[in-house]
Amino acid sequence: MNNPPVIVLTGAFGALGQAVARRLAEGGARLALLDAAPSAPPHVADHHAGQLLLAGVDLSQPAAAQAAVASVLARYGAIDGLVNIAGGFRWETVQDGSAATWQAMFTLNLLTAVNACQAVLPALRARGGGRIVNIGAGAAAKAAAGMGAYAASKAGVLRLTEALAEETKDQGITVNALLPSIIDTPANRRDMPEADFSRWVPPQDLAEVVAFLLSDGARSITGAGIPVSGRV
Repeated sequence: MNNPPVIVLTGAFGALGQAVARRLAEGGARLALLDAAPSAPPHVADHHAGQLLLAGVDLSQPAAAQAAVASVLARYGAIDGLVNIAGGFRWETVQDGSAATWQAMFTLNLLTAVNACQAVLPALRARGGGRIVNIGAGAAAKAAAGMGAYAASKAGVLRLTEALAEETKDQGITVNALLPSIIDTPANRRDMPEADFSRWVPPQDLAEVVAFLLSDGARSITGAGIPVSGRV
């Protein structure tokens, strides 16, 4: 019998990361949970006891991504999939904004994904194939006011997904992106207290789509940007 798949999650301690980790753990996956936070929240550490938790990982640095992957391989011996969830958001108009915001969004949302992908690719090739799922955003297709830097960085995630899918399509590796609208997280509820939360995308629903894209059933899907829009 084949061993359960080994899946690496970045941004794993956040609301979406926790939802995806729970869903994959329920399916029996062996997980490596990476995050830039200096330590895992106690409830995450308790819920995923026995899984590999790597805190303080700065994925904006290629060496840190490579070191994290080396730790995963030392623990599990292989990697079957990567889910890039690490990222951030900043609202700022172009006219009143700064170059630092554009650099921050590029670094948090795109460069972390590039470095993580580059780090895991040799392991996926050694495995004879694998899955990469990137979390983009619906804003990659249409930016609203104040979302220029964020939307541009998420558009970069989609283009990364398409390019890497083309590069790996004959290697048994699939690369896809999810393009959610507003995710129903505590942070988003605090930022938009007057919104109708019922119209947003529950993290658990995104986790289900991630789980499908990691499965054998999605082996013929690659290079896709898949909207997960709720009722926004």
